[in-house]
Amino acid sequence: MTKLTVVGVDGTETAHKVAVSSAGFAEALGAHLHVVMGYSQERAEVLGIGNDHPAFSDEKYAERVACETAEAVRSVRLRVGHFAVHGSPSKALIQHAEAHDAHMIVVGSRRMSGIGRVLGSVANSVAHNASCEVYIAKTD
Repeated sequence: MTKLTVVGVDGTETAHKVAVSSAGFAEALGAHLHVVMGYSQERAEVLGIGNDHPAFSDEKYAERVACETAEAVRSVRLRVGHFAVHGSPSKALIQHAEAHDAHMIVVGSRRMSGIGRVLGSVANSVAHNASCEVYIAKTD
């Protein structure tokens, strides 16, 4: 059975660094990689510009970020999928990992110090609630 690594992204430069690291892990382990971005609200905004009325949604944004990140880390030897999952970032990662029987979740260390440590972070929540291995990549 092929292993699966799940990485959480949010469109930031630090999340991109984590995705690059997780791609290296997955490739070294012979695992597949799923790039996941959680989105909390199912809202859409329509902007009226002349006759055009483009719609923007949290889901579509999450899908685009996950897709772009997956494309950036894809290689010949690494199968990469991308997913937008409804829920808070930590819940989305845990839910996706459990649904796909992932062996590891990779998250960044952002907000793991200072006031972020007191208020909580995605990495902290995932580390305490995931049923699989969790790797916290140093991003500062």
